[in-house]
Amino acid sequence: MTTKLHMKKLLYSISILILISSCSEYQKALNSDEVSVKFNLGTELYDSEKYSKASRLFAQILPQYRGKPQAQKLTYMQAMCFYKTKDYNSSSYQMERFVNSYPDSEKVEEMAFLGAKSYYLMAPIFSKDSEDTKIAIDKLQQFINSFPESEFNDDANELIFELDYRLELKEFNIALQYNTLTDYQAAIKSFENFLIDFPGSDLREKAMYYRFDSAYKLAINSVVWRQKERIENAVSYFNSFKNSYNDSELMDEMESKLSELSEINNI
Repeated sequence: MTTKLHMKKLLYSISILILISSCSEYQKALNSDEVSVKFNLGTELYDSEKYSKASRLFAQILPQYRGKPQAQKLTYMQAMCFYKTKDYNSSSYQMERFVNSYPDSEKVEEMAFLGAKSYYLMAPIFSKDSEDTKIAIDKLQQFINSFPESEFNDDANELIFELDYRLELKEFNIALQYNTLTDYQAAIKSFENFLIDFPGSDLREKAMYYRFDSAYKLAINSVVWRQKERIENAVSYFNSFKNSYNDSELMDEMESKLSELSEINNI
């Protein structure tokens, strides 16, 4: 029992000494004027997946290696450090720089894909501004166009599909919010735009339903002299829905609303 306890203490002490030694070596490298020391230790840290520390060393020496044979490897490792530490703004920039600087590199395809994916990882959830989402889609599509035979294309297409769905969901929810806030004219317009922009959307049935629902609510709440026109619009939206989704479980509710409109219009 005493021997086991002694061994544990000994191993703990050795671990502490190694840690202190490695920290001391890292601090010395940071303060050193020798770029080769920083490069070699940075590479060791990179290989050990200690990306934050490696990145600090690489940042100090990148300018000195420009135009030298090691520059390509150094730029690659620095870009990957940013990516691994989730600094996607920096990784996208560094990876695009790599692609432009080393178009013949065996790593160029990987860098191009991960650079585009960095934009995807920076894109917000659907409820926020969609500009970054559109940029990410554009970057991923550029990658597919540039590397049509790439092994990463399936992943790139999946990311584009997900980003497209975020845009669909955002536009759908904006239109739905207009309906909820009783701005029915804005809701109708927004749902019409949605149906034009996303013709193959899984949300198409709901969008057509809420377009009719918004038109129905606009008609029944209208002043008399506007009702006839608005009822006719609602009826046209009903017919469009029926032509596409005659078996929808929403039909009973829509037919009930249509009957109400017919009574108002004395049809």
